[in-house]
Amino acid sequence: MLMVSKERLEEKIAAFSHFGDNGRGGITRLSLSQPALEARRELIERCRKMGMDVKTDDLGNIYALRKGTEELPALIMGSHLDSVVDGGNYDGVLGVLTGLEVIETLHSSQTSTRHPAGVMVWTNEEGARFDPAMMCSGIVTGKFDKESMMNSADKNGIRFGDALAASGFVGSESNRLNPKDYAGYLELHIEQGPVLEIEGKEIGVVEGVVGMVNYEFTVLGVSDHAGTTPQKTRKDALYGASKLILRLWEELEQIDEALVFTMGRMNVLPNVHTVIPNEVKFTLDARHKDPEIIQKVVDVIEELPDHVASCEIRYDKLWGRDTVLFDEQFVKAIQGAANELNYSSRKIYSGAGHDAQYVAGYLPSGMIFVPSAQGHSHCSEEFTPIELVEKGTNVMLKTLLELDRQ
Repeated sequence: MLMVSKERLEEKIAAFSHFGDNGRGGITRLSLSQPALEARRELIERCRKMGMDVKTDDLGNIYALRKGTEELPALIMGSHLDSVVDGGNYDGVLGVLTGLEVIETLHSSQTSTRHPAGVMVWTNEEGARFDPAMMCSGIVTGKFDKESMMNSADKNGIRFGDALAASGFVGSESNRLNPKDYAGYLELHIEQGPVLEIEGKEIGVVEGVVGMVNYEFTVLGVSDHAGTTPQKTRKDALYGASKLILRLWEELEQIDEALVFTMGRMNVLPNVHTVIPNEVKFTLDARHKDPEIIQKVVDVIEELPDHVASCEIRYDKLWGRDTVLFDEQFVKAIQGAANELNYSSRKIYSGAGHDAQYVAGYLPSGMIFVPSAQGHSHCSEEFTPIELVEKGTNVMLKTLLELDRQ
């Protein structure tokens, strides 16, 4: 049975860990930064050494293809090379490197495929430098407007469009991923959570990406002197926000044990230690695969009182997304590969967003998860043992060959 090389995978991970090395076991490799461009050049060099045809589209997305034996649309594996600030060596990049290893395994064994097969890199997946996340997969699949995305600027005022133009990776719009030239998309990713490790599973067969809603709450009070205003007369917005958060927490945790929710951002005004807060804003992020559960979250929000602790409550929906399901044929092929290889597995939904969720509405798509040690991700401690990386890559190889046969 054709299998990938653990030693080659180790070398790839080690080699790419140098691009943006933060000296603490992780990387800072922001989109279109010098380290990100160096990583791209290294990938392209490796692909060309195997005789792959490499091209880029108008967004700098990279497509590297190995020829097939028939005139068929391509099967492509991909993810991203950019990271968050002080991120790890597995998020995103592992999907690219495991795809590269699948192609190298085919190349070194002189195994042909009917379809062209290859690996790709999405530009600006993380959104850590240029908002939003999954920018270029969103443009390609019609989720975002290209012109407005080109004007997205980083903290130094550099526009995405300008950084892209200076990168040297701008190609033709005609090279974009499209249903005419591509038969399907596979993405391997670390789980970014603890479920697979806790349950002792080696492979996550991803059924879809959960839906979510994101709200911002504003609690309005009155600023007065911290030393002269009696407690009974205060309209303390932070106290009101605290009571509101506690109420939301208690009501939401009763809905469903699989619902996850986070109050992750808070701003307190005027943020002076001698002044009673007059305004507090905080966000609520809630996620679940079942749209009926998400609707129950919305019901809880809409049934909140207008005031709490003598303070006015307002809320606005910032954004949301529907649950995305991956292609049934792809899910079955991934599960079948794990079963045939005798790897322990479970079906799972992703709570995090991925380029594959946008591609899923555009091309047949599937995702493979490998465990994250202690659930760590978006940090330097991010890690997956090489034995599990190897198993995930073998599943991807076998899945690709099965889809190629089908």
